Amino acid sequence: MIYLAIVFLPLAGALIAGFFGRLIGPRPAEIVTTGFLIVAAVLSWVVFVRVGFGHETARVPVMRWITSGDLDVSWVLRIDTLTAVMLVVVTTVSSLVHLYSIGYMHEDEHRQRFFSYLSLFTFAMLMLVTSDNLLQMFFGWEGVGLASYLLIGFWYKKPEANAAAIKAFVVNRVGDFGFALGIFGLFFVFKTINLDPLFTAAPSAVGKTFNFVGYEVDILTTLALLLFMGAMGKSAQFLLHTWLPDAMEGPTPVSALIHAATMVTAGVFMVARLSPIFELAPTALQFVTFIGALTAFFAATVGLVQNDIKRVIAYSTCSQLGYMFVACGIGAYTAGIFHLFTHAFFKALLFLGAGSVIHAMHHEQDMRNMGGLAPKIRITYAMMLIGTLALTGVGIPHVAGFAGFHSKDAIIEAAYAAHTPNNYAFWTLVAAALMTSFYSWRLIFMTFHGKSRAEPEVIKHAHESPPVMLIPLGVLAVGAVLAGIVFSRYFIGHDYQAFWGKSIFEGPNNHILHDMHNVPGWVGWAPFAAMATGFVIAYVYYIAAPWLPAATARAFRPLYLFLLNKWYFDELYNWLFVKPAFWLGRFLWKKGDGAVIDATIDGTAAGVGWMTGKAMRLQTGYVYHYAFAMMLGVAALVTYFMFQGGGVQ
Repeated sequence: MIYLAIVFLPLAGALIAGFFGRLIGPRPAEIVTTGFLIVAAVLSWVVFVRVGFGHETARVPVMRWITSGDLDVSWVLRIDTLTAVMLVVVTTVSSLVHLYSIGYMHEDEHRQRFFSYLSLFTFAMLMLVTSDNLLQMFFGWEGVGLASYLLIGFWYKKPEANAAAIKAFVVNRVGDFGFALGIFGLFFVFKTINLDPLFTAAPSAVGKTFNFVGYEVDILTTLALLLFMGAMGKSAQFLLHTWLPDAMEGPTPVSALIHAATMVTAGVFMVARLSPIFELAPTALQFVTFIGALTAFFAATVGLVQNDIKRVIAYSTCSQLGYMFVACGIGAYTAGIFHLFTHAFFKALLFLGAGSVIHAMHHEQDMRNMGGLAPKIRITYAMMLIGTLALTGVGIPHVAGFAGFHSKDAIIEAAYAAHTPNNYAFWTLVAAALMTSFYSWRLIFMTFHGKSRAEPEVIKHAHESPPVMLIPLGVLAVGAVLAGIVFSRYFIGHDYQAFWGKSIFEGPNNHILHDMHNVPGWVGWAPFAAMATGFVIAYVYYIAAPWLPAATARAFRPLYLFLLNKWYFDELYNWLFVKPAFWLGRFLWKKGDGAVIDATIDGTAAGVGWMTGKAMRLQTGYVYHYAFAMMLGVAALVTYFMFQGGGVQ
């Protein structure tokens, strides 16, 4: 019963606020949805303790779903340690976002609809993480896509919000097409999409190939790559990343919910859940590692020069997701999930902290128009500082530190132990760590330190957020400080096997979590050195010598514009896909629809009209006209028979 309550309480809140919001009013809608989520979060922590530490696993049938030929799918909740971790992440962050939104959205007249969308999103995400078959996972997968479209475009009167919602929806459809093909392929090969039978049957396909346009292609590698294509879209990995920064057009609580702890982590969860398949496809795992490392580096470079406070954090999310995929790609699945777990706390903290800054600055988001805010909003400043310390991985190697220190540094050490070609994964992640430190402290210095660059009237009225917004920040700050220290032993330490049980599969040759603890000592200090270097550079640029950023931008203007324009991916995709699509649509409209279809129909109608007009002129009403016409007809018939040689008998 407890499992059903966790999953369906958010759905109940969404239905109440959505269908009866106008009847009951905004305040009851806020209380009902938030209250249900808080209850679900408390129950999730109970499940986390019961399943993870008590080693209890369960499969909870909900109902029979689809039976058609070989396809037999039931709606079942799969409860194991991986599920329990995701339940805690989703419900905790969602409940705090609901609470925060009561203050942030208090002036919006449509907030019943907003809270309904938030709860609907949470229900879809819970469906995804509790799935026991791939159809149920796909249902939740598409559900969060729909809810994210509704939330990103919530302020539908803003053209930018509508465009961002459509972009997110379309780009995710590209990835989801690959995910769907992967599911179809798994059913075609194994005749099932239920997880346990699928995992049991997967080893039978090792080494088997199929013919594709004359080439023999490995079956499991192909299926794993198709599944990962879905993860690339949902988790905003390189090439399918373009939707995530634009999604910042939605309300800030949406950014914290979707882009910190839930939807964007769905891809990481999926790869970890399907580890029994990915472990049998080493080539696919190499591709996962490569894309993850490239994404971590790419997003960090773009974050260096962004000026919108939310976009900086958005690119940071994109970069940190790259770390998680590197961990999964090298087989350190629990390290990737550990970073997902800690990242949820400090990234949600940073997003909600940014929302508190925007609230204080009367909806200003450009950091160039901020500065000197620390004395005005001291609590928000302290919370953002804690989030930054966690994100940049501040801590003493081999001792203790903030949440990101334990999880991110573990991935970097595992990347070294994996010995990728030229250790590219390790060095790429270290470089990304340096840039992460720089742009994170750049955000802090530009927003809270130095002289104010805001309008005098704006800075005069800047004020701290209400308690309903600050309480969630405080709770998340506790997680950002303690999550790494408390849980590292269960995710990556000596107790990880007992904690995780069989919820994540590791192949017989996968010893990465053992090897990562035996790397050279300097490897553990490398991310610390990168973090410290990034901090020093940011301090020099934005505190000691604030004239340096403009001078550097002038000196390296082509590179600066390249990063500022996000490697020109939007322009490239516009040229490759958008303009040809518009041209094709215009051609089919003007030439196909207009010149062919419309012309044919209109021409036929015009001809019929002309003939009708002529025929109407024959209808004179005079009898002798009709008699004359009959005589002409008889004469024509007689002439016809004469020329046919039939004669008249």
